Amino acid sequence: MTQQPFSRPGAIDLGALKGSAQPPAGAPQAGGASATGGGSAYCVELTRDNFQTTLEASMTAPVLLAFYSPSRMPESATMAQDLKTLSDEFEGRFLVGLVDIDTAPEIAQAMQIPSIPLVVGVIDGRPQPILQDVVPIDQLRTMLTQVAQQLTVSGMTGRHQPRRAEAVEGEEQELDPRYAAAQEALGEGDIDRAVAEYQKLVDANPADSEAAAGLAMAKVLQRTRGVDLNQARAAAAAAPDDVEAQTMVADLDLLGGHVEDAFNRLIGLVARTTGDQRNAAREHLLGLFGAVGNEDPRVLKGRQALASALF
Repeated sequence: MTQQPFSRPGAIDLGALKGSAQPPAGAPQAGGASATGGGSAYCVELTRDNFQTTLEASMTAPVLLAFYSPSRMPESATMAQDLKTLSDEFEGRFLVGLVDIDTAPEIAQAMQIPSIPLVVGVIDGRPQPILQDVVPIDQLRTMLTQVAQQLTVSGMTGRHQPRRAEAVEGEEQELDPRYAAAQEALGEGDIDRAVAEYQKLVDANPADSEAAAGLAMAKVLQRTRGVDLNQARAAAAAAPDDVEAQTMVADLDLLGGHVEDAFNRLIGLVARTTGDQRNAAREHLLGLFGAVGNEDPRVLKGRQALASALF
């Protein structure tokens, strides 16, 4: 389908759900076989009956609405399945709501969906489009990792309760507690404790990429605590080869969302310096790569630029 700009400011108008809209002729009935069949603890197939309660769940933690159509665009259904898979990997940081627009056209109407695929993030009941194209699962994972990190930095650490329908009767499913202490510390503004908690996780399992990214980002928060942005920029402008001044502004740029500016500042510093200064700038840049996520395209580009600066 042709991509068009999508804008849904404010709360979602649920008026279109009040009628008794029927699926188009020939479409599978809601509740039947789905292109995204199989259980998931943090993913639900949306219908008119559960749409409102799913939106209300966004008051606890973000909800991702994924609109797809197996008949009109099979690859959109594949991406919906990928989001279902990733919803379990992130263990409640997101609840994925899948909307087959063939079986639930009234939801697409309420959301004024211009095209598929479309992934909409909902926080506190307010929607924001975040993806309008088919992308591979690795890119989806990177995107969601970045969103999770940004939410953590903002103090939004809530998680959804698991919703696995096929759980054994009487068996309680608990949220993975690995990140709870660190996220609680961030939510309370105790950055030092968050760094310590993430460090414990990394020490216990160096392969835990989410813990490593959380640690790197918490360290950025720790280094920039109480820093005046204007003063930091003035100091960096006055001393372009001062590692401490330049790395501070790079940290602030990263927190402000200017990821490539942060990378380019330090890559330039690496190219201009030698010895211990160059090594310090390089190590700091590697830490920022970890905070953003090593699979991020900006990080891959930054690593190439760093290699050129070094050699």
